Amino acid sequence: MNKLEQVIYELCANRVVFKSLGEIATITRGGSFQKKDYCETGVPCIHYGQIYTQYSLFAKRTFSYIGTEVANKQKMANPNDIIMAVTSENIEDVCKCVAWLGKDKIAVSGHTAIIHHSQNPKYLTYFFHSNMFLQQKKKIAHGTKVIEVTPDKLKNIKIPVPPLPVQAEVVRILDNFTQLTAELTAELTARKKQYEYYRDELLNFNDNTSTVMLGDVGDVTKLAGFEFTSHVKYRDEGEIIALRGLNVKEGKLDLSSVKYIDGSNFEKLNRSKLQKGDMLLTYVGTIGQVAVIDEDDRFYLAPNVARIRFDTKVINPEFMRFYFQTSHFFNKQINKFLNSSSMKNLTMENIRKFSVPIPSMKEQNRLVKLLQHFDKLCNDISEGLPAEIAARQKQYEYYRDKLLTFKELKQED
Repeated sequence: MNKLEQVIYELCANRVVFKSLGEIATITRGGSFQKKDYCETGVPCIHYGQIYTQYSLFAKRTFSYIGTEVANKQKMANPNDIIMAVTSENIEDVCKCVAWLGKDKIAVSGHTAIIHHSQNPKYLTYFFHSNMFLQQKKKIAHGTKVIEVTPDKLKNIKIPVPPLPVQAEVVRILDNFTQLTAELTAELTARKKQYEYYRDELLNFNDNTSTVMLGDVGDVTKLAGFEFTSHVKYRDEGEIIALRGLNVKEGKLDLSSVKYIDGSNFEKLNRSKLQKGDMLLTYVGTIGQVAVIDEDDRFYLAPNVARIRFDTKVINPEFMRFYFQTSHFFNKQINKFLNSSSMKNLTMENIRKFSVPIPSMKEQNRLVKLLQHFDKLCNDISEGLPAEIAARQKQYEYYRDKLLTFKELKQED
């Protein structure tokens, strides 16, 4: 019998009371401040969007502040309260939350639920990220483009509520898992910074390397939006993919969220068909992201992404992919040509004017081989640190769900 089993046996005879969230907590909506209200110093605050992008499970410090006058009109979270984002673009992310473990009250934005309780805040936060909660969340979430869970619906969520010493032991075990993963992630972050520095140094050419305008060595084009709206029907399943800007990320194709083309008039989309070696560049929204197509007959180019098809006798597309990711290229080329309208973007004409280095093919191939090796160590999920982190994460999720599974103590018991 391990320590957790012993504590459960001694304190609750192997059975745990299940309660609704409304029985153990009060749930209120967040306030109304916006990002434009941020200031350098003032009252600490959490905006709901930051829960998805900047916070992990627990926090003792905030990333942002608002002025006292604005804060006086806001809803506040107390120490140990849980702040939950109740709107999202998908069912998996909605209800992501952070336990506030700081010493002072903080302001909380709208699109949130503030959960005030008397339980172990870490225990509840782990539960709110468990599979048991996910299955219940699916039943109360609503919406299509925006998924929402209302505080009133949250009150009905059933939670195993063991005695506080049991909660503390569950937290201790799960904290160990998260700490190990955090240490590996920190090491991976350091390696990525080292790789980026090495890449930038390798691709920072001197004046002896000849340069040309991008348009002289590559055909730069974009797809007009009307072509897709006229001839393409998007599907959630299929084989042929229409790549959008969100699929081009950090030098690679991100196919975690894609739209398929079915029943389309492909003949009218010929100029949008991508082939192996084509480089994609996002020119609006998140500008400057690149990726290279690695197979034929699978991808078409959707709006808001430029296609660059190189003369492969002169350019190795992989070399240019690495070069476009360097900080000096972004600062000297992309920032130089950014359109200064309200929606910043790059025109095809300006992209063609990018000045790019042209070392010999032998040198390009040598640099690509070196950088692919280091890139794989830092980013390939199938090996190295990324693979170990992924394995640890799966192990943590397994034990988290296992530890939060209790035999329910029924009324008749």
